[in-house]
Amino acid sequence: MEYLAGTDSVHTTAAICDYLEDRATSDDSVTVVAAVDDATTRQDAQEALTVAPVRLAGVGHVETAVHDGQPESVLPTVADEIDADELVVGAYSGNPTATTTVGSTTTALLERTTRPVVVVPIPEL
Repeated sequence: MEYLAGTDSVHTTAAICDYLEDRATSDDSVTVVAAVDDATTRQDAQEALTVAPVRLAGVGHVETAVHDGQPESVLPTVADEIDADELVVGAYSGNPTATTTVGSTTTALLERTTRPVVVVPIPEL
């Protein structure tokens, strides 16, 4: 199985890893992507990507990457490139000040992609 995970924070990556730890196996691949549009979010994205390889050590292949652009555009493009079986995203931003309803980026992604999308809850901080 080929999973594509979209993240924007350490908290979102951790929630995605919680979901994948019980599902992804040594036969699977996980690509974790952070989409950024400025220098501030680039630093947050790079920190967020460090979590996945450690938390998903039992998965066959884990790759991380930062892409320039908006996640609702970047993630479907990457999903097509890697032929992802499933996209995994957080319900909303992992930022502690974010709303706890499904965010606009996740909503836009659900409207744009034709692939299965799993929306994981972000635990309260």
